[in-house]
Amino acid sequence: MECCRRATPGTPLLFLAFLLLSSRTTRSEEDRDSLWDAWGSWSECSRTCGGGASYSLRRCLSSKSCEGRNIRYRTCSNVDCPPEAGDFRAQQCSAHNDVKHHGEFYEWLPVSNDPDNPCALKCQAKGTDLVVELAPKVLDGTRCYTDTLDMCINGLCQIVGCDHQLGSTTKEDNCGVCNGDGSTCRLVRGHYKSQLSATKLDDTVVAIPYGSRHIHLTLKGPDHLYLETKTLQGTKGENSLSSPGIFLVDNSSVEFQKYPGKENLSIAGPLTADFIVKIHNSGPANSTVQFTFYQPIIHRWRETDFFPCSATCGGGYQLTSAECYDLRSNRVVADQYCHYYPENIKPKPKLQECNLDPCPASGGYKQIMPYDLYHPLPRWEATPWTACSSSCGGGIQSRAVSCVEEDIQGHVTSVEEWKCMYTPKMPTVQPCNIFDCPKWLAQEWSPCTVTCGQGLRYRVVLCINPRGMHSGGCNSKTKPHIKEECIIPTPCYKPKEKVPVEARAPWYKQAQELEEGAAVSEEPSFVPEAWSACTVTCGVGTQVRIVKCQVLLSFSQSVADLPVDECEGPKPASQRACYAGPCNGELPESNPGETDGLLGGLQDFDELYDWEYKGFTKCSESCGGGVQEAVVSCLNKQTREPADENLCVTSRRPPKLLKACSLEPCPSRWEVGKWSPCSLTCGVGLQTRDVFCSQIRSREMNETVILADDLCRQHKPNTVQACNRFNCPPAWYPAQWQPCSRTCGGGVQRREVLCKQRMADGSFLELPETFCSASKLASQQACKKEDCPSEWLLSDWSECSTSCGEGTQTRSAICRKVLKTGVSAIVNSSQCPPLPFSSSIRPCMLAICARPGRPSTKHSPHIEAARKVYIQTRRQRKLHFVVGGFAYLLPKTTVVLRCPTRRFRKPLITWEKDGQHLISSAHVTVAPFGYLKIHRLKPADAGIYTCSAGPAREQFGIKLIGGNQKLVARPGGPRSEEEAPRVRKAHPKEALQTHKHQNGIFSNGSKAEKRGLAAADAGSRYDELVSRLLEQGGWPGELLAAWEAQDSAERNASSEEDPNAEQALLHLPFTIVAEQQRLDDILRNLSQQPEELRDVYSKHLVAQLAQDIFRSHGEHRDALLKPSEQRISPVAIPPRKAVSSFSSLLRTAASSSGEAAGGSRRPHRKPTILRKISAAQQLSASEVVTHLGQTVALASGTLSVLLHCEAVGNPRPTISWARNGEEVQFSDRILLQPDDSLQILAPVEADVGFYTCNATNALGYDSVSIAVTLAGKPLVKTSRMTVLNTKEPAITVDIGGTIKTVRGVNVTINCQVAGVPEAEVTWFRNKSKLGSSHHLHEGSLLLTDVSSSDQGLYSCRAANVHGELTENTQLLILDPPQVPTQLEDIRALLSATGPNLPSVLMSPLGTQLVLDPGNSALLGCPIQGHPTPNITWFHGGQSVATVTGLTHHILAAGQILQVANLSSESQGEFSCLAQNEAGVLVQKASLIIQDYWWSVDRLATCSASCGNRGVQQPRLRCLLNSTEVNPAHCAGKVRPAVHPVPCNRRDCPSRWMVTSWSACTRSCGGGIQTRRVTCQKLKASGISTPVSNDMCTQLAKRPVDTQACNQQLCVEWAFSSWGQCNGPCIGPHLAVQHRQVFCQTLDGVTLPSEQCSALPRPVSTQNCWSEACSVHWRVSLWTLCTATCGNYGFQSRRVECVHAHTNKAVPEHLCSWGPRPANWQRCNITPCENMECSDTTRYCEKVKQLKLCQLSQFKSRCCGTCGKA
Repeated sequence: MECCRRATPGTPLLFLAFLLLSSRTTRSEEDRDSLWDAWGSWSECSRTCGGGASYSLRRCLSSKSCEGRNIRYRTCSNVDCPPEAGDFRAQQCSAHNDVKHHGEFYEWLPVSNDPDNPCALKCQAKGTDLVVELAPKVLDGTRCYTDTLDMCINGLCQIVGCDHQLGSTTKEDNCGVCNGDGSTCRLVRGHYKSQLSATKLDDTVVAIPYGSRHIHLTLKGPDHLYLETKTLQGTKGENSLSSPGIFLVDNSSVEFQKYPGKENLSIAGPLTADFIVKIHNSGPANSTVQFTFYQPIIHRWRETDFFPCSATCGGGYQLTSAECYDLRSNRVVADQYCHYYPENIKPKPKLQECNLDPCPASGGYKQIMPYDLYHPLPRWEATPWTACSSSCGGGIQSRAVSCVEEDIQGHVTSVEEWKCMYTPKMPTVQPCNIFDCPKWLAQEWSPCTVTCGQGLRYRVVLCINPRGMHSGGCNSKTKPHIKEECIIPTPCYKPKEKVPVEARAPWYKQAQELEEGAAVSEEPSFVPEAWSACTVTCGVGTQVRIVKCQVLLSFSQSVADLPVDECEGPKPASQRACYAGPCNGELPESNPGETDGLLGGLQDFDELYDWEYKGFTKCSESCGGGVQEAVVSCLNKQTREPADENLCVTSRRPPKLLKACSLEPCPSRWEVGKWSPCSLTCGVGLQTRDVFCSQIRSREMNETVILADDLCRQHKPNTVQACNRFNCPPAWYPAQWQPCSRTCGGGVQRREVLCKQRMADGSFLELPETFCSASKLASQQACKKEDCPSEWLLSDWSECSTSCGEGTQTRSAICRKVLKTGVSAIVNSSQCPPLPFSSSIRPCMLAICARPGRPSTKHSPHIEAARKVYIQTRRQRKLHFVVGGFAYLLPKTTVVLRCPTRRFRKPLITWEKDGQHLISSAHVTVAPFGYLKIHRLKPADAGIYTCSAGPAREQFGIKLIGGNQKLVARPGGPRSEEEAPRVRKAHPKEALQTHKHQNGIFSNGSKAEKRGLAAADAGSRYDELVSRLLEQGGWPGELLAAWEAQDSAERNASSEEDPNAEQALLHLPFTIVAEQQRLDDILRNLSQQPEELRDVYSKHLVAQLAQDIFRSHGEHRDALLKPSEQRISPVAIPPRKAVSSFSSLLRTAASSSGEAAGGSRRPHRKPTILRKISAAQQLSASEVVTHLGQTVALASGTLSVLLHCEAVGNPRPTISWARNGEEVQFSDRILLQPDDSLQILAPVEADVGFYTCNATNALGYDSVSIAVTLAGKPLVKTSRMTVLNTKEPAITVDIGGTIKTVRGVNVTINCQVAGVPEAEVTWFRNKSKLGSSHHLHEGSLLLTDVSSSDQGLYSCRAANVHGELTENTQLLILDPPQVPTQLEDIRALLSATGPNLPSVLMSPLGTQLVLDPGNSALLGCPIQGHPTPNITWFHGGQSVATVTGLTHHILAAGQILQVANLSSESQGEFSCLAQNEAGVLVQKASLIIQDYWWSVDRLATCSASCGNRGVQQPRLRCLLNSTEVNPAHCAGKVRPAVHPVPCNRRDCPSRWMVTSWSACTRSCGGGIQTRRVTCQKLKASGISTPVSNDMCTQLAKRPVDTQACNQQLCVEWAFSSWGQCNGPCIGPHLAVQHRQVFCQTLDGVTLPSEQCSALPRPVSTQNCWSEACSVHWRVSLWTLCTATCGNYGFQSRRVECVHAHTNKAVPEHLCSWGPRPANWQRCNITPCENMECSDTTRYCEKVKQLKLCQLSQFKSRCCGTCGKA
């Protein structure tokens, strides 16, 4: 350690004091407490980049030494060096290249990573093995090792962390992040296998992106790796990796190693470019490449800060958002960049309350509502879409989207958009009307109307929509003309007419009518079709046409038909008279001259009466755009007075004329929506509705805008209202579920379900349960239905191994697992955690052993227990018992329980009940003398009572017997009521197992819990035996009632009772006493019996138990009863042979119990074969005698086999025998004995098999098998049947056959095996062994809820030491026919079978298809099932194959029926019957044939009111089922003949006739037009004659013959003179000049531009020649370069815009029409050379960096470089 220098002895004391005072002024608080001066400033960094070191010094102010260091270091210049700087250690070595070493110059290379002294400068001479330490220390900041940041400081290696701090141990993660968690990159691991060939020599292995790290590739094979790179700037490169080594590729260090058949490539990274690793074919074999690297995640989600609070006080909220952030560019980018990485999970917006301080203006309090119905979150709201910008051809429509917030009153206000950013903003623009526009289509021209000279020709012009249909919607201004003049070159003999002759028929009419018919508008209007041909070829006929009410749908540019009442105004005539010329060549009855004159008059004059418009109706709307309809009236053209409408021709009535009115926008008003449904059906709910302020701008454009609420002046309607304010009916309201009672193993969770009524004020009223009529909701449910983890169950500690001194206690442990059903199972101990040795053994000491010569201490306490079971049969006031047993007692009995002890003081005895400590009470007395007294037993007293005397404990169980001789369940006991039946019905074998394992073995809980559990389990094991003993048939039933009658307080003791019953009471002892050992033996014996015999066998054992009990009580009974009154004992056991005594005893027991219960009549019962457990067989026995259920092994010496079969039942069953399922054929070797036994003499190998004894009577049957094997070889009982099941929920079969069943069935496959020794059974499925998870029980395999996955071949293998045998059963899962859920396949099949044919799918409920006669149809029968169902088709209940006259084809494997040429005979119901082994499905469909016909209806109105042309045309209609349809449907039907009826054939009254108006004298500004007016009369003959004007004047005023016309103003476009040419310059000498263009009258009055829109508008701008634009860019010469060499020289020049003639500068914008020249550039980019003083070595830059210029040997060699320094 370095110490500070001491002050010299000669220093004056005053100067030293001054130093002390001055130095302490700059010291820190920490330094002032020590003897050190303050730290000095930091020195200059040892390096300018790459990480250097800086130091700071301090001095010691004491004359003594100071503790600590006088120098400290820190890192500095922690920035990466440029690539050209090179390695710092290499620079230090190269500085010695020009210094001789032992008289020679060397080029020194660094020796790195020296383990002994990493901070010494060791260098190696290039090309030699010479290594020299050129300096003892490297410069501060030099890396100790190449792969770490640790640096050398003052010759010592100092630890540097990735945070560049000395002494820090922080490291970079795999992503290169210091102290990171690896979340900014992802590991990419892959494997590549080459597929190269002679034609494909190269392939890409993997592309590694920019920034990746820790790249490792290993190639195995003959091929070769190489690299391609691409920088972020787009520069590409390639490296062939021709030789191994370490080299730079795009500034990334690459290490390449090459071995025979193997190449390694490692890059530490991070990559500064994208690397593409490729492979080149170098050999015939394929190569593999394994690669790993860490790829950076450059786009990550970043959570934003909370947005501003929504309220300044009173409680608001604020949200966050998330944005995608580019880590390379440090900027926010589009979200899709972050979605590319699956690791990126977008954070959800956070919402928090803010500004919760009360608002002063609101009284200091504002309730903060939850964000629900009353105060929802802000949301996006959009205005309606605007009208489409184009009616066709594609347009756009827009809408405004804003963020709004709704308060509790329903007021909606606009808020800042960030509040809604937690959901995406709705689009504001969308395309619309993207279909093509309709276009005009002109057809061919007609022939010319004349055969010579000048005429006219016509053509039809249609408006065709994109679908090729004739519709409306075309622009009328662009319609091509429908007529034009034509000239026939043939000369005419008559003088040529001035005007072309108008065509009359058919071209003009057709063109005119099509034009009229196409006038469909966007408002409903009547559209007439073309007139039909005249109904007669001569004379007067009629024409008809169809008039439809139609509308143009602008969004689809199609025409839709509407009901007639949707169109306003009069409907055009659909019928008119027509004249086809005279008949039979006859002329009309008039002279020719007169006729010509009349006809000419008709052509020159018109009627006197005509229709005219007379003003308009009132506007239909007061604002927003309404319509006014022109009033049409019949006027006298001369007098201009109204006349009767009958005088005017109806067909000439002008069309309805409408005009717009009241176009100003309407005032704003509130618009209200419909109320929402009530939130509650009763008990006060809420309704909401939308209320917004709107203004109608234009009804015609359907333009309505939404305004701010404050623009509506009226009071805003309510947006929320209460509804359904009445009391609800009482209903069940459940509370939340409580936690599960168990954490696993199947528990129960409960909840409270109350009957409540929601009142009209929103409150709840709790009611009794009887008020709720509906069924109560479940208040408890099962939960945690999963297996518990295995755990150890430990027994109680055993007694101490010694009576004195140190001994040991042990206890046993079993591994138990509580299953999800709640049942405990013993599992392998390996499934439990390791059990420490101390858990199973512990030391103990009862007492200290007596020394020799001293008396020993007392032994430990002992309780003298009695192991008995007591059953009380008659009422007694008090019973005394000793602990150690169980008692089943009647209620209201007082019990005294004694606990006799030895070597223990009785006052210290303690008592417990079910693990809980007992104290004295009014009901239970704990006496100090060692006994317990329970007064008048009640159900709550049932339980386990424990007596404790020090370490000694004994128990006594008490259960109660009810009035029906059933055990009373313990209230609140350890088992719930649901579990009790399960416990009672437990298998006796399981009960025994429970007894074995749980007797004295408790759970690892508290002592009280252990005792309670043990008591609950152990105390129930005799329940079933006691219940059977109480139900024993030998006890008279009347005795049971007498037991209860004795205790009835309501009856008098001297009441009339049956004396026999009273005597019968004497048969029974007061209390039955049985030894526990005897009951345990019975339970053990029962557990070994087969299931089907257990019931009978238990009755026998219980009867025998009862007999033994009564025998012990017999002496007492004999003393009380007379001999004549003695009854038969319940069970008689006569002596029999040993072989059959067991079955006889059972028969006797069964018959005796039946007779005792029912008198002399025995009950009928099904047969039961008695099982018998006999001794094991010996192979050497010559004679074998056995009972059913055993296995017989035939040996070479076996001479006889006798198989016993005994059965009971009423009526007596009949016995028959079968072998392997076939009836046994008796012979002299196979005999049936009189007792129904089967005897086989001299058995042979053919006798091997399963022999089955069948017992049958009228009530049923029973069968049991016995196996006869050869020398003990395995034998399997088989059945070669095929079992088909479609209904039963469960089936059981023997192995060997085939099972076909539907899904969901429980299938049991029995594999009954035999063999000596017993054969072991192994199950296989599809030759794979089945695991323990399948339900295997005694050789049977249970498959629950089978599905298609269970289908397969199941094999049972039986094996023992003598061999093995395998039998198989095939399980096939059937699916009954059913309708598929997806119908796309059958629909595709129908469309492929008949693309244009009508089709229908059948269904179980039936479908319907309506067709025309003669059509074909496809009927599809959708079906699925396994095996594939067969499909049969029926028509009217008869197979389609047998139906006559039905043309049909069955296609697609029966799924499709094609019916052709349909007629009324073939209509009706069709059905398809799908059938397989699993079931049947019928589906139906009906075909209905419809037809069209013509119907002749009433006459139409007369075509004229007078004259000779009036006719009435009968109306012809096309009907379908009495409904009128389009006549086109009847086009193929015979049209009935209709004849017009003449009408109104009378003279017309005189009337004014007028000609057409002449042309107007002026085109604008007011002109005059005239016409001729005459009075004429039309006769009934059709002749019109002129009459006196007076005759018409009397009827109507004379029409005017002169009127004004073209009153509109005469307008023209006017314009001013051109302005000055001073606009912006657009080119050399070119500018723009303007003028004004406006619309005006000829008098010079200015008008709006719209008035002149029909005239072509003159231009208002033009190019012009401008002298001011005679400009160009002028540049000066370049200035001298700022440097003569190097990289930083530049030069400039002057650039200005000047006039071409004056050469003077003008503003630069005048030259903007041309590109501006550059005004600076780089220059003299060449290396500099110093001619005066030059370097003589190429290492001078390093000499300068290492500050070695002050040494003369370096200064002379580096004159140029050091001179610059």
